[in-house]
Amino acid sequence: MEAMKEKAVIIFSDLDSTLLEHHSYSFEAARPALDLIKKAGVPLIFCTSKTRLETEYWQEKLDIHHPFVVENGGAIYLPAGYFPFPLAQAKNRGRWFVIELGSPYAKLRQFLVSCQQQLDFRLRGFGDMSVEEITVLTGLSPTKAALAREREYDEPFICDDEKTLSIMKERAKKIGFKILGGSRFYHLTGENDKGKAVRILKELYSRLYGNIMTIALGDSHNDLAMLAAVDKAYLVQRHDGSYDRRVQLKGLVYVDGPGPEGWGQAILSFFAAAKQI
Repeated sequence: MEAMKEKAVIIFSDLDSTLLEHHSYSFEAARPALDLIKKAGVPLIFCTSKTRLETEYWQEKLDIHHPFVVENGGAIYLPAGYFPFPLAQAKNRGRWFVIELGSPYAKLRQFLVSCQQQLDFRLRGFGDMSVEEITVLTGLSPTKAALAREREYDEPFICDDEKTLSIMKERAKKIGFKILGGSRFYHLTGENDKGKAVRILKELYSRLYGNIMTIALGDSHNDLAMLAAVDKAYLVQRHDGSYDRRVQLKGLVYVDGPGPEGWGQAILSFFAAAKQI
């Protein structure tokens, strides 16, 4: 572990059902670990299926001022001036520099609507739902549900028919789209994923710090690419105490604890073992 002391630690984390509790969206169980990494100045990068507006809310709530990844790798948001070198890929949008990796939401919706018409009208995406319906499905407040509905690169949807879902996956693959499973919904995306975004950020942090050590924490299938892109990966239990068995990865650490409880345990044990802090 002595070599670890020469490396800057970077943490990538899912939000829903990982850092945030599945039902209440509380992060209190993870507070000791959050306080520890904040005191140490360790970057915590949210890597989530949430929208920019939602993620900005949680950045402010937790007093986090690092880059973040939205909508399953659809885009990377970098605070202006965060990296002291030019960002050729990024677009300047006020206080953010944005690296876009995902397909436009309108194209994703077009695909989903075609599947509704040809396969199953019961198939429903966020674009079909009212704020009230999203509130019921997610447990979010109406205000936060409205933020969740402002999609740019990813369409969450519900589908209770395995045959329909299988056909959708095949059709999506043919046109360069993907379907991932999250903690509550399936997600229709372009060729982007959390792993591609993580690899870009790893390169940027390597330029900034030199040697880095990356860890990631998630709970679902849509976190697999992120978990595969880091040096040490943790899978927390889902809210029912199970693990998402779709997440298979060599060296994956199965954390004994759901959501923020497991998240906190993983972070504290990592730094205790590394004797970093």
